[in-house]
Amino acid sequence: MLEVHGLKKSFGALQVLRDIDLTVNKGDVVAILGSSGSGKTTLLRCLNFLEVSDEGTMTFDGETFQMAQMRKKDIARLRAKTAFVFQDYNLFLNKTALQNVTEGLVIARKMPRDQAVELGRRMLAKVGLSDREGHYPSQLSGGQQQRVAIARALATDPEIIYFDEPTSALDPELTGEVLSVMRDLAEEGRTMLVVTHEMGFARHVSNRVVFMADGEVVESGTSQDVFDHPKQERTRAFLRSVYPTGMPAQDPVKPQKYQIME
Repeated sequence: MLEVHGLKKSFGALQVLRDIDLTVNKGDVVAILGSSGSGKTTLLRCLNFLEVSDEGTMTFDGETFQMAQMRKKDIARLRAKTAFVFQDYNLFLNKTALQNVTEGLVIARKMPRDQAVELGRRMLAKVGLSDREGHYPSQLSGGQQQRVAIARALATDPEIIYFDEPTSALDPELTGEVLSVMRDLAEEGRTMLVVTHEMGFARHVSNRVVFMADGEVVESGTSQDVFDHPKQERTRAFLRSVYPTGMPAQDPVKPQKYQIME
């Protein structure tokens, strides 16, 4: 479904991504782990062309693109097949929850407004917010705002959803409600690529894990293999820092965040 090879990205003299290879198959839930500064968010932004890559190829649904030489019409076409959930929600503050879901459908996708409203209501119901459709972001908790953002993403029926640390701005008591929605999406077979600090989600909900450090993919594999049988010493050191007393059983909707290491 999605394959990336040789992805590189620098900001000035600082090389942030170094020859990244990544494969995401339909139905995969891939968790990207790593300390701060490892390149996780930059990778996600390059995949959605919010940053321009220096080198690399992307194959999406059988079409191959040179990521450093993307045409605007190709970017628009690829973005129409994907959705991006930001860590800071990225909602329109002057629009209601329902309007936040429907606005892009009407303006960008030219969907009739009554059809967009019907779809928007279904998506808000899916994330448990039917009773909040008329509320503005300022009237919603952080967890509710993020669920509106997820409903907006789902409304476009994307082939893959990119999540950039979707719970990092939330208080611990609100984190579970967002992860619960994401777990439901995983069980439905939604394809998701998730940059996260939520170890419970990575271990118990994702089926694959990618561990990054210093702009490189250090290790990737099934969630069970990476957590229980890591092959690389840097992966083992990372897991020891997260679980200094050993790895506990963890409910993914009552998650344990790891300490963000500089």
